Amino acid sequence: MSWQPCDDPAPGDTRACDLIEQVVVPRARDLGGFQVRRALPAAGKQMIGPFIFFDQMGPAEFLVGQGIDVAPHPHIGLSTVTYLFDGEIMHRDSLGTELPIRPGALNLMTAGRGIVHSERTPPEVRATAPRLFGIQAWAALPTSHEEQEPAFIHHTEAELPRIVGEGKRVRLIMGSLFGQRSPAAFPWECIYAEAVLAPGAVLPLDADYDERGVFIVSGEIDIAGETFGPGRLLVFRPGDRISILATAQSRLMIVGGEPMDGPRHIWWNFVSSSKERIGQAKADWRAGRFDTVPGDASEFIPLPE
Repeated sequence: MSWQPCDDPAPGDTRACDLIEQVVVPRARDLGGFQVRRALPAAGKQMIGPFIFFDQMGPAEFLVGQGIDVAPHPHIGLSTVTYLFDGEIMHRDSLGTELPIRPGALNLMTAGRGIVHSERTPPEVRATAPRLFGIQAWAALPTSHEEQEPAFIHHTEAELPRIVGEGKRVRLIMGSLFGQRSPAAFPWECIYAEAVLAPGAVLPLDADYDERGVFIVSGEIDIAGETFGPGRLLVFRPGDRISILATAQSRLMIVGGEPMDGPRHIWWNFVSSSKERIGQAKADWRAGRFDTVPGDASEFIPLPE
């Protein structure tokens, strides 16, 4: 999705246990029919592993005939990671991909040297008072892959591993967890998963990566005696094993990975280790040098001024 204007996350709760490095509080922004809550980038925490952008979309319910219309826009240097809890989005890109994104599936679009895509509510879905609820994250590519050829991978709900038991339902989206590995290939070690916990369930998180976090989509959790509700991104300190207790029915997104191989610059929809490369991407989009999206080339999002 294109970078939508959104207020910066607020400073987090001042009281937190020693296991937690930072609490990020996304601020909600109404984008005309649905809200976005941006957790990354945040003050003091630009990235968790390769994840440099993290938006909660919705929950929203549209009137019949309405939906989202994110016109064609460009990306470089990142992979978009789209995962829905509810609703449907039609993805089209300049590679010729045209595929609906549905709940529980993974849409992994790698921009590399440059890609253009659009995201819209399909016409048949608009006729049924559509809903939308999900997460779009961006994962920065390592410097060795920033200029790779663009690519698109889609894994259905059935293809992603599930770990079920003891009041937990975990769907592994990227990386490895609890002895399982996602089929989604990404060129940097990371973890991304959805966890649904019944009241009283405990979710353990080992210190497999230096950078780890949990975003609370809904419910309430307890960590070392501290309680946290929805709309919080908890960033954990490295080296500690974390035990998360659900005090209510809860949905969490687990995010993490190894620290990236150097700092990243982010401007609009562009991510790069080089400011000059972002400047070139700006000039290329302004001059119309990116590829167009087949079947959706009549409009585009202009470069912000």
